[in-house]
Amino acid sequence: MESVATHPVPEPELPPSRGEISAAVIEYLRGAGPLPDDAALAGAEPLGDDLQLALYLCYELHYRGFAGVADAREWDPELLRVRAALEEPFLAALRAGATRHEHADDALDELLVEPVDGEGVSHFLRDKGELWQLREYAAQRSVYHLKEADPHAWVLPRLWGRAKAGMAAVEFDEWGGGRAERVHARLFADLMTDLELDPTYGRYLDASGAEALAVVNLMSLFGLHRALRGALVGHFAAVETTSSPGSRRLAKAMRRVGAGPAAEHFYAEHVEADAVHEQVVRREVVAGLLEVEPHLDGDIAFGVDATGWLEDRLADRLLEAWRSGRTSLRTAV
Repeated sequence: MESVATHPVPEPELPPSRGEISAAVIEYLRGAGPLPDDAALAGAEPLGDDLQLALYLCYELHYRGFAGVADAREWDPELLRVRAALEEPFLAALRAGATRHEHADDALDELLVEPVDGEGVSHFLRDKGELWQLREYAAQRSVYHLKEADPHAWVLPRLWGRAKAGMAAVEFDEWGGGRAERVHARLFADLMTDLELDPTYGRYLDASGAEALAVVNLMSLFGLHRALRGALVGHFAAVETTSSPGSRRLAKAMRRVGAGPAAEHFYAEHVEADAVHEQVVRREVVAGLLEVEPHLDGDIAFGVDATGWLEDRLADRLLEAWRSGRTSLRTAV
């Protein structure tokens, strides 16, 4: 069995800015300038590159941080004020654009029905995807998958009973069942190596578009706010419900292009694991939470809807580029 490195994981470098707001946040983290003013914050596009990168930078301080940035910045009062000002329009855009269901069961039931002639990203990659497109997909997904399951851990102290036990059981599987070489984030790093990508944490942040950043920021937004615990459970339920069939298609795509055993294994692992997780999340986590906090029904539905809405936006970006023969990335890998 391959040994797992025990040396400290290096902190990622701060990325290039994407506008006035992210530039100011980066300079502030470097200790070289002030944070963005209220006028700049008020004019930001909620789902645009500048705001999403700035928000990602604020959130990342709660994960690995950045090279050269003091740990104390995680709880810097002024930076938290700016983060709150960035979260407000992001959350408002989600509520306005994504909300479709009032009840969790209705939102989750809809996810169980897959169209016969599906046209999503996993369908495209399974049927006609080329190796370069699979590499682009992995690069953008790495922003999430190299921290897979971590954002959901924040909900554990906010649950109890069946919901906590079920959530902990699924998270334990995501973290390899106690075996470091089977942690899903590690398996994704192995996938990246098979695809001749750099598996370093944060390596493809600059290459990833606002749509990919928004998918990750959604989890951090829900996870860092106790008031949004229901939405985080909804997000988790949506991911586990849709993962198995999509992973089956992606495993076939990796096999078809000869991407390598680790690339295929990552998705093959999710086919069986997430089929089981879906049942645990639905019957124990969601049902258990609603049993003790029925008023969170709408929040869980919102989490499901917001997840699908942002995933659809990312899919649109990828497919629009690929169908015209263009890269979906901001910078080359």
